[in-house]
Amino acid sequence: MLRPRPDFSVAVPHSGAIFKMNIFSSSGWFPIAHLLRPQGRRGELLADPLSDLPDLFATNHDIVLAAAGASTPAPNAANLRIEEYWFPTGKNAGRVVLKLSGCDSIPAAEALAGQQLLLAADQLPALDPGTFFVGDLVGCTLYNAAAGETAGVGTVVDVEFATGPDGRTRIESAAPLLAVELNCTAQATAGLGDQEAAERALVPLVLAWIEAIDIAARRITMRLPEGLLDTSEGSIPPSTTEP
Repeated sequence: MLRPRPDFSVAVPHSGAIFKMNIFSSSGWFPIAHLLRPQGRRGELLADPLSDLPDLFATNHDIVLAAAGASTPAPNAANLRIEEYWFPTGKNAGRVVLKLSGCDSIPAAEALAGQQLLLAADQLPALDPGTFFVGDLVGCTLYNAAAGETAGVGTVVDVEFATGPDGRTRIESAAPLLAVELNCTAQATAGLGDQEAAERALVPLVLAWIEAIDIAARRITMRLPEGLLDTSEGSIPPSTTEP
């Protein structure tokens, strides 16, 4: 199963891992979890994490509440702390249980359900070398060194990941997929007509294919296997599993 990235994602091509967090935000706040429902007697809440970076749930971070989908805190929102967190197994695998400060009962947790937690930009963790925010990758031009492309084959418009049957648990061994909107030259090479101007190809972000990622220049250079950009019906891309 392929899952489009949430709005907040990070890719680590060196390991094939995917983390979620978008570096772009005009508000200076970043959603880290969507609160679902009470999960315990002490006010714990089950949540969908909007990041695979566990450091974002550290107890020393100040967080605030916001309406679902909002980019800024709710009016007069007070700072909260995450007192405890853990990752459940079984049917709730891929989610997180949070104990928030000031939320000490089931009714209190019910009142928070449906909202999301925001983290200030200055509390985002530093990324390791070779690790990139998906917000940095989206908008980059992809170049195919194998074909000697000088104008680029297209623009990265999204990132997708392979997940398990539950649609939440990421398959660790599967490389992230760059959703690339092909330019006219690449479409012609793939045998597509001009009317298919928004044709996309999925390109596995496999370490062995990467030659350079230059975020400042908005440029990703890869050496792609022949036929990978063929988006015609029945074409099958190469394996997206990292070695």
